[in-house]
Amino acid sequence: MPHQYSRANKSYESREDDIRLQKVLAQAGFGSRRKCEQMIVDGRVEVDGELITELGSRVNPKKQQIRVDGSRVHIDDKHVTLALHKPKKVLSTMDDPKGRFTLRDIIGDKYSRVFHMGRLDYDSEGLILMTDDGELSQHVMHPKYEVAKTYVATLEGKIGGNVCNRLVRQGVQLKDGPVRFDQCSVITQRRDQSVVKVVIHSGRNRIVRRVFDSVGYPVTRLVRTQIGPIKLGNLKPGTYRVLSAAELKSLEKEVGL
Repeated sequence: MPHQYSRANKSYESREDDIRLQKVLAQAGFGSRRKCEQMIVDGRVEVDGELITELGSRVNPKKQQIRVDGSRVHIDDKHVTLALHKPKKVLSTMDDPKGRFTLRDIIGDKYSRVFHMGRLDYDSEGLILMTDDGELSQHVMHPKYEVAKTYVATLEGKIGGNVCNRLVRQGVQLKDGPVRFDQCSVITQRRDQSVVKVVIHSGRNRIVRRVFDSVGYPVTRLVRTQIGPIKLGNLKPGTYRVLSAAELKSLEKEVGL
């Protein structure tokens, strides 16, 4: 449980550049000041991990972290987070000394400070998330959270449902350790080809390709369709979009922000 607010905590000493907490919440879109005051009294607001219940509290929203019901409050947030559809033959980097196509060729110079959260190999396609929010990036990529990722894989050969079940229940042993899928289901199949949907938490390099290689079904096409709550949707290859406020909030919740 968070500690109760104490006037002895020097973090909340009144300073000229501080603002009343209820005003900050109102500016962030949580309703009227009276409603925000009630949220404080009800014990729903934390500042730097401290539970605030006194209406006279003042904060510096540029320097202190404010949460309502556990979710981070954005105050005049200039960060941007993008969902990008990486085509095949594009590097998951921002530049390449050999002159190959990179993510920078897709987003241009409009968002000069964004960087990618995770990668897709050169021959894979699909969703990559990009941001200029360092805290968000650290959480999304940290092994502690291991955000679930969904892929649609086209395989050589007709894979049986029993193989998918085994990859979920038992998994396989690779050179860098054991791994198993969270979900694996056959979408379509014919004599020489199968299309399967896979959900996996592991972010190890080329992990989906290596798992299917190990059981004799090489991947001929791999598309990442979802990262955590964020879906690729109808985003066309080589294009991107800015995440909506609702999407960003759901992603932050997924990674403990």
